[in-house]
Amino acid sequence: MTQNSPKRGEFFLLRPDATRGGRGHGVVFANEDALLTPPRMIIRPREGGFPPLMEKPLLIHNPKEGDPPEDLEGGMSGYWLVSERLQRVLAAVDPDGFAFRECDYRLADGSAGSLYYLCDVVRVLDALDEHASKLFIDLSDEFPAGKFYDLTGGGSLAFRKDVVGQAHAFKTPYSGRLVFCDRLMRDAIWDAGIGGPAQSRGLWFEDAADC
Repeated sequence: MTQNSPKRGEFFLLRPDATRGGRGHGVVFANEDALLTPPRMIIRPREGGFPPLMEKPLLIHNPKEGDPPEDLEGGMSGYWLVSERLQRVLAAVDPDGFAFRECDYRLADGSAGSLYYLCDVVRVLDALDEHASKLFIDLSDEFPAGKFYDLTGGGSLAFRKDVVGQAHAFKTPYSGRLVFCDRLMRDAIWDAGIGGPAQSRGLWFEDAADC
C-alpha cells in the first residue's frame, strides 16, 4: 500500500483574497433583517445552506463603503458573494458541492447591477489524513466536534482520496469555514478568465501542501 503524503498542486485552500489591499467591497445588505431566522444574527444557519427566504436578498453597492465587488467576496452574513461567471464555473464543475441564492444587486443610484449570488459550500468530508499531514490539532470539548484543525502556524495537508472521491470542493468537520478544492476546480476557474497568478479577482488559492 502506497503511503499517503501531501503533494503540491493537488489540493488548495480557497478563500476571499484578503491580500489585495484597498478599501474592500462596498456591498451592503438592504434587507438582511427580513432574511434572518431568529435567534440567529446572520442569515446562514449553523448547519449551513440556506434557510427559507421570504424575499430575494437585496444588495446595494455603496461607494462610500468600498469598491465594486470582484468575482468572490466574503463576509455576507455568513456567505460568499460570487459573480455570475464564477457561479457558473462552480456549479458546472461540482454541482453538489455548493448552494446558491440569486441576489437583487443594485448600484448606488438604484439601477440594476451585474448578477451576483450568495454562495455556501455545503459538502463536508472527514477527508484529512491526520497521520500523513503536518498541522496542529487542538483537542477540546470547547469545539462542537471535539477538535479543531488549527492552521494559524501553517501546515502541510494530505487528503484521503477514497473519502474525497469525485468531490472538487469541500469543508471538513474540524476546520471551521475553511474551504478546500482540487486542482481541477482551480484550473477551471482560471481557464474561465477569473483570476490567475497575476490577478486574483477576489480569489486566493493557497497550496494545501504548504499552507
